[in-house]
Amino acid sequence: MAKFGKWIGAGLGWTFGGPIGAVIGLGIGWMFDSAQQTDQSRGYSNTTTGDFAISMMVLLAAVMKADGKVVRSELDYVKNFLARKFGTDSANEALHMLRDLLKQNIPLQDIATQIGQRLDYHSRLELLHLLYGVALADGNLHSAEIQTINQIAYFMGITAQDQQSIRSMFTASADSAYKILGVDPNTPVEDIKKAYRKLAVEYHPDKVGYLGEEFRKDAEEKFQKINAAYEQIKKEKGFK
Repeated sequence: MAKFGKWIGAGLGWTFGGPIGAVIGLGIGWMFDSAQQTDQSRGYSNTTTGDFAISMMVLLAAVMKADGKVVRSELDYVKNFLARKFGTDSANEALHMLRDLLKQNIPLQDIATQIGQRLDYHSRLELLHLLYGVALADGNLHSAEIQTINQIAYFMGITAQDQQSIRSMFTASADSAYKILGVDPNTPVEDIKKAYRKLAVEYHPDKVGYLGEEFRKDAEEKFQKINAAYEQIKKEKGFK
């Protein structure tokens, strides 16, 4: 596994001068040396793992702070998540960064807007999926966390339908399968099939293959939830 600092160093080139660069620079000076090894001349059209990792860490801190306290279950969830992605040593390195971010005032609108401008849409969907997972790590989706995630999704340019679809993957209800597909129980079968096919293309793990296997696995989890929702609806309505 790559060292987490290398991912961050690879993404710092596009943060300088923007709100993310300002937040990172306040408390994470130890990572800026690696940024000098990056190609700062590249454009912003191609999202890299470094871009995604920086965005992820700042938004994680914002959501964890949303309800006014950071609980152990959230830190454990994030630590386990990072360990799966980058290995134990890199997870500890990333937590060092996260603890610094948690001490800072994060300008949420500016940060989320910058991410919306710099990251492709499929990467932003992955970020949103991750944020809901962290918010539910303590078993409760706090109203302040919901509000924060809603703001992040809005300023990142996520559509209301995609936001509801991802949120429904984490909040069980009688019609959650329908919400995941963006339909309702009265939607004609052919329209349900069309909605599924559209999501199957939009959320296919290959869409974020450029982020590497570390993050592709999360895309596979999201893709499986869409398939499970569709299978449940097919069973309920009796179509193939």
